[in-house]
Amino acid sequence: MAGWNTMEIPDQHGRVAVVTGANSGLGYVTARELARKGARVVLACRSEARGTEAGDRLVTEAPGTDVECGRLDLADLGSVRDFAAWYPYDRLDLLINNAGVMALPYGTTADGFETQFGVNHLGHFALTGRLLPVLLATPGARVVTVSSTMHALSNIDIDDLNSERRSSRWIAYARSKTANLLFTHELARKAAAAGADLLAAAAHPGYAATNLQTAGPRMTGSKFSERFMLLGNRVFAQPATTGALPTLYAATAPDVTPDSFTGPSLAGWRGAPGRAWRAPWTLNDRAGERLWEASERLTGVAYEGLKA
Repeated sequence: MAGWNTMEIPDQHGRVAVVTGANSGLGYVTARELARKGARVVLACRSEARGTEAGDRLVTEAPGTDVECGRLDLADLGSVRDFAAWYPYDRLDLLINNAGVMALPYGTTADGFETQFGVNHLGHFALTGRLLPVLLATPGARVVTVSSTMHALSNIDIDDLNSERRSSRWIAYARSKTANLLFTHELARKAAAAGADLLAAAAHPGYAATNLQTAGPRMTGSKFSERFMLLGNRVFAQPATTGALPTLYAATAPDVTPDSFTGPSLAGWRGAPGRAWRAPWTLNDRAGERLWEASERLTGVAYEGLKA
């Protein structure tokens, strides 16, 4: 992986990718670089207007690319269902579960779930499950879910998935990112058990400068916290163009293995993609099973194609 960059992304012509949260930041860069290599890319965005603007910008930066936008609000399971029903292609080579929220004040989704758990985990769980038939119909399909080093702050609490008993916004964020890794772990196990040609992997961007860091402070009205986060982005963070490399590697490199976790190689913060450390609890089979069962119950989405 040493020195890996976008020049090493294999040719993607004939392949279709869906990237959630593709209107800005890491998602936008991921979508643009896949499109540059020839993939047809669907920008799955909560705002149609911002998605369309991002698509126009992408085609300007990478002329001749094939992109389109689809509305997807991960905080609304009805929107997830509608996006999957709208999806217009008979193949899906890459599903990049990139969109997310971080350290928001306590709130709930349209379906009553704590916002960070609902968007970061349950929304992507439901999306992957609803797109599973087309993923399984595509040889060599991959599902890449973006987690964070912040997962190390907390394991999930299977009896308090909505953080009703402990509502620290940073702990809730960490639990949602642990859930991303447990989802990847269990999806990889189920795919192997079913003999499915589907690779599940995870990635994290390290400390990358995006609007993710400032959304929480803006919602709470904390000007100090917002300025602090902006200063951190300027001084310590790597640009989104570099932060997206682990996701792109996990999505396209030929040596990626099931349930692998890729991140920046320099202390997990910066640099070229490398193997990332993960907390031991993200590899716990029983925890993965219990979270999966709860997620199916909460979303109403069952992965029938992977049933033993």
